[in-house]
Amino acid sequence: MVGYNPHKPGRPSHSYHSAFMANTRLALGVEVMPGNATAPAHSMPGIWAWLDALPPSERPALLRGDIAYGNESVLREAEARHQPYLTKLRLTKNVRRLVTRLLAHPDWEKAGQGWQGREDTLQLASWSRPRRVIVLRRQIKGDALIAAQDDPQMALAFIESKATAAAYEYAVLVTSTDYEILTAAQLYRDRADAENNFDELKNQWAWGGFTTHDLKRCRLMASMVALVTNWWNLFVRLANPHKHHEAITSRPLLLHGVATKTQHGGQTTLTITSQHAKQAAIQAVLTRLAAFLSSLKSTAEQLTDLERLTLILRRAFAKFLQGRTYPAALLAPG
Repeated sequence: MVGYNPHKPGRPSHSYHSAFMANTRLALGVEVMPGNATAPAHSMPGIWAWLDALPPSERPALLRGDIAYGNESVLREAEARHQPYLTKLRLTKNVRRLVTRLLAHPDWEKAGQGWQGREDTLQLASWSRPRRVIVLRRQIKGDALIAAQDDPQMALAFIESKATAAAYEYAVLVTSTDYEILTAAQLYRDRADAENNFDELKNQWAWGGFTTHDLKRCRLMASMVALVTNWWNLFVRLANPHKHHEAITSRPLLLHGVATKTQHGGQTTLTITSQHAKQAAIQAVLTRLAAFLSSLKSTAEQLTDLERLTLILRRAFAKFLQGRTYPAALLAPG
């Protein structure tokens, strides 16, 4: 499909369907599609195939998607695999009717960050069964400017905070989990962090910068960029396991240096001199990383490849594991 960018006439238009392991900033997969194939129906077959290849004990604890994934086809497939999910619903006529019905109830629970929530059961006309939904609301503070969408001129109107009736904004989640309202609401808010992953890959790793009329080459390059990004994030996590550093700061921080190689007594030493203003902090970080790699090398003959990978992942994901074990899928070859 040819794009519409007037500055790049004839350039193909592509859409990137991606999946991430939340919070770890690791890309699980990417599929490059034509620019008009943006709907979830085009990407979900790959997600289902990936899930089906995993034993039930190693599957994700939660499948989380944005509003585009709150439809019957996605929810039905997840339920058939007993895969817990959490996604958002469009405010259609029947969903709005549920929200209106719940307005009369005074007992709304706290859902964090100024939101309140109530749960109910809903079955839309296109759904094959009733499902648990969580209605969230947050009072609009100050004067809100709204647009009448049915007006071709988009007439604007103000909602004043001094009005006797409180004005709220609403969101409706659908989930197969039994999480309490506060937990489910926070889990969905955390989904926004995954969008930062996509932004980082696009703007800091040039995801989508390689575009040709050959879709296979574009898919290969997108996968290579995601793989290199994963390697870099793991390397930075090894250097500082307790914080994620975006590439725009971590690459200058760790790569701006001059290295000198010396050999003596059958040993090769690599001395790195940083040219960054924060060279003292960088030296401390790299010294700790070098000590870890040296200890790994000293015991390399006694450890198998799987055991070495276990130690690397245990250090890189120390913030998330907190002493717990992790799924064996993280250690699966390939």
